[in-house]
Amino acid sequence: MTSVLRRRQVAEILLKERDDLLVVAGLGSTAWDITAAGDSPLNFPLWGAMGNAAMIGLGLALAQPARRILVITGDGEMLMGLGVLATIGVQRPANLSVVVIDNERYGETGMQATHTASGVNLAKVAQACGFRVVRQIEDLGKLAALRRAIHATPGPVFAQVKVRAEKLPLVLPPRDGSLLKARFRKALLGDLADLD
Repeated sequence: MTSVLRRRQVAEILLKERDDLLVVAGLGSTAWDITAAGDSPLNFPLWGAMGNAAMIGLGLALAQPARRILVITGDGEMLMGLGVLATIGVQRPANLSVVVIDNERYGETGMQATHTASGVNLAKVAQACGFRVVRQIEDLGKLAALRRAIHATPGPVFAQVKVRAEKLPLVLPPRDGSLLKARFRKALLGDLADLD
């Protein structure tokens, strides 16, 4: 694969004018990508729990049906948690979108090829699991429509976005898990976050 899309460019376009969109980012590169696009209390970047970004997004979507939820994760992480696609397909949350940034590599462990480099098509898996909207994106012109779908189209929405395999400088979100949880909870719940 030789994609012309670049991962940071994709994150920046998807998060442009995001309003109150809640964003969960998978372990590693996608967490750095959303931070590079602008750190926000409405971001919940994972520092651990590889394979669970979409499951956390599903939980948020079910608990907060009036809010739009976006999961941005990588192909390696999505491959580790494929079962969640079936669960999302059964639950069918209308407010959830999952975007897989697919560089066909395990970026955190040395850029080894993932199964998507050998033809595994995550978009077809999501379609078979019952996602309402499924897209495979390889060019810049389709990102604006995906961004609109994330904000307005009844989901669940799934997109596999093919990007270049490249190592980029780290743009790290805060490393303190307690801080990330507390600020996300406060941004989500307001004063109710202080009630325990």
